[in-house]
Parts: sequence; C-alpha cells; structure tokens
Amino acid sequence: MIGSVESTTRIPVIKPAAACTIAGPWPTYGNFRTLPERERWVLYGSAKAYRESLERQGFEMAETYDAFIRRVTEELDI
Repeated sequence: MIGSVESTTRIPVIKPAAACTIAGPWPTYGNFRTLPERERWVLYGSAKAYRESLERQGFEMAETYDAFIRRVTEELDI
C-alpha cells in the first residue's frame, strides 16, 4: 500500500511495488573512527535506524543484519 501511515508511530510507510534487494555499495563509517566515542555511538544508532527504515518500507538487504552490525562496529571501532 503506497502512502499508508503506520498507526503507532504516524510514520508514512511507502512500500515498493515489487520486492527490491539492495546489494550495495554500502555506506562506510571508517572515516568517523577518529570522532569521540559518544559521536560514534550516535552514528551507529543512526545507521541501524536507517536500515530499519528501509526494511520497514519493504526493501531487502543483501548484507545480513549480523554482517551489517559487525561491519559498522568494526568501521566505527566500537
């Protein structure tokens, strides 16, 4: 359903017409590893929220969630 609003969060949910797998290239976070730890944790949370948003819209990721978490934590050195 295009343009529906999720009842609990009031966030518009736009679903793609057909299942779409995102294979990359993935955003990289290695350039941020010199930031203070607090800022790196904020970026980590943002990366997870962005992925969740895409998945809620019906997109599938070629990179598994575990691989995603492993990659982002390694790149951010957290």
